[in-house]
Amino acid sequence: MSLEQLVFDVFAKNCTSRPVMERVAGKWGILTMAALLAGTHRFNELRRRVDGVSEKMLSQTLHALERDGLVVREVVSAIPPRVEYSLTEPGRRIAGKLLELIDLVESEMPEITAAQERYDAKEDPAVAAREPRP
Repeated sequence: MSLEQLVFDVFAKNCTSRPVMERVAGKWGILTMAALLAGTHRFNELRRRVDGVSEKMLSQTLHALERDGLVVREVVSAIPPRVEYSLTEPGRRIAGKLLELIDLVESEMPEITAAQERYDAKEDPAVAAREPRP
């Protein structure tokens, strides 16, 4: 059976697509790929863009995404040499969908915040006494 004939089902426990989905859809995978959708970045540029990611976690994320064929790591011959990261074509397609998800979540935040406040008020009556946020 050729690779093209394989059927991938992320809902199946042993499907090889599941670990890829976990890496792509994890917090650092989403943010790293969305940042790279804007173009090629050096490591420290990415670290500044993906605020809060540790050097170790960003390095692990980039290595995993490179192994999955979603990110390309290129050593640029210069003095001093530098390393740049960019998305592959499949990486760009996936990152585009991730950016749509990010935009959707951000646009729904007023409703989400209101729902959280209603939930918290039911769970803790002391919270109900506070005034709602704008």
